[in-house]
Amino acid sequence: MDTIKEVREEIAGIDREIIELIHRRVDLAEKVLRSKQKEGIQINDGAQNQVVLERAVDAATERNLDTSSIKEIFQILIRMNIERQHELSGEGNLP
Repeated sequence: MDTIKEVREEIAGIDREIIELIHRRVDLAEKVLRSKQKEGIQINDGAQNQVVLERAVDAATERNLDTSSIKEIFQILIRMNIERQHELSGEGNLP
């Protein structure tokens, strides 16, 4: 039987994996930005944002997860990527 400490350690490991995946996702902002610049697409691509949100909600539904919470998480991820693309293009929010 697992102790609470063992379960919490497992959760901590998953949390580290989530952070690594977020890092990898944000790192792709540079490739996305270059492609958008070549194709004349604005940084904030509302149509693509909607595709990402729908894909996330569909995956959450398949796994019986709270779709509202998943949508919020992915809205944050999208915003992080957009902010990173703005930074890379020199349009970041400088103090």
